[in-house]
Amino acid sequence: MQIRVGYELIYDCPQPTPMMLMLNIHYTRASDIVIPDHLTTTPSMPITAYRDIFGNWCNRIVAPKGQIRLASTAVVKDTGEPDVVVASAQQHSIQDLPEETLMFLLGSRYCETDLLSQIAWNLSAIRRRAGHAFRRSAILFTTISRSATSTRVPPSRPLKPSARGKASAAIIRTLPSHFAAA
Repeated sequence: MQIRVGYELIYDCPQPTPMMLMLNIHYTRASDIVIPDHLTTTPSMPITAYRDIFGNWCNRIVAPKGQIRLASTAVVKDTGEPDVVVASAQQHSIQDLPEETLMFLLGSRYCETDLLSQIAWNLSAIRRRAGHAFRRSAILFTTISRSATSTRVPPSRPLKPSARGKASAAIIRTLPSHFAAA
């Protein structure tokens, strides 16, 4: 089967803003790409592509002052089969993890962890009830409108869905199980 994946992100920048973007399909799925996920920007601007130390494709831009739109659409081949379940996999206690792994447990000021935590718990519960028989699928998160200078939504502010806000993204789960967290 073929799955169309993509995103649209719209930001209002109060000044020229350097951005590092990690929005590409994971390199382990390169042979499955039918239509590539080329980043487009409006307005048009130079894009520098590079690979990080983990092999992820990344892009760098300097967003101009004002509104910027980042978008991509792609098509990937997929069997549609559930992810492989490793029954022998175990969850380690945080106190047993090596120190060099702890940074990966921290929240990010670029991710609304206080708002998305409940979604993560709900999805985890659904996955447990389904016996890990998840098909690869797209999960659409509602949009959050905010000012260009904020880095997070205040906890007191309710999350309101909208058809189109300042930031809108489709988070696509097309990665192998060990990479699929987002």
